[in-house]
Amino acid sequence: MNDKIAVIGAGMMGGAIIKSLLKGEYKGKITAVDIQTERLKEFESLGVKVSTDSSKAASAADIIFIIVKPGDVETVLKGISKEAKGKLMVSVAATVPLKFLKKHAPEAKLVRIMPNLGALVQASYTAYCCEENVSDEDKEKIKTLLNMMGVCEEVDEKYMDAITALSGSGPGYLSIIIEALTYAGLKVGLPRNIALTSAAQTVLGTAKLVVDLKEDPAKIRDMTTTPGGTTIEAIYQIEQSQIRPALMRAIEEATKKSQAIREKLNLN
Repeated sequence: MNDKIAVIGAGMMGGAIIKSLLKGEYKGKITAVDIQTERLKEFESLGVKVSTDSSKAASAADIIFIIVKPGDVETVLKGISKEAKGKLMVSVAATVPLKFLKKHAPEAKLVRIMPNLGALVQASYTAYCCEENVSDEDKEKIKTLLNMMGVCEEVDEKYMDAITALSGSGPGYLSIIIEALTYAGLKVGLPRNIALTSAAQTVLGTAKLVVDLKEDPAKIRDMTTTPGGTTIEAIYQIEQSQIRPALMRAIEEATKKSQAIREKLNLN
């Protein structure tokens, strides 16, 4: 696969996607587009073509990634609608539905995705949904690109707000948990570097037990817990903190926020 790709919006997520494609040794030409020229210097040093002209970059591309704030999507689409005709357009803008994209880029082949910051290390979970005019061949191209960022899964669009709240924002929640575990390590006397590394690696290892070995989280908990041991004592304390309902409320409220942003910006 060597399609020419334009990434419009080279901020945090745009940069993560570009770097994932480079790490995945993508063979096609990549153009990073941003109005802030300072952002483009890093990508230029990595051998990526850079531009401040969205229309020109879209015209030369086969696949166009739109990675801007939800409120800026309409402006960007109006500027490149003609250039996007017949091309795959991949929107990473949270909350923006396919029908809104279709309204402003009616002749593009539209895909909506929700990755997360794990794309920086090729460990993102990326959900995607497609417009009806996206062919099976197009979907294979999308899957190839998204798998360079981690793992991907096609979902019904109705789930995208919840996925945005759960996995899209997930690194933010898990960073708090890793930080809390690190401070716990400091409290019981561990050196800072050991506390941080052991906390982060333990979260990573537990995730791999679930993902790679298909273990149920409850089983992993039981496998770690012995009668009268240290784990059951810690679990007893954790359960009293109400961490489960706190996380459930957090995801529920973040889902509602995604829906509210769409309503506020009139993106329906």
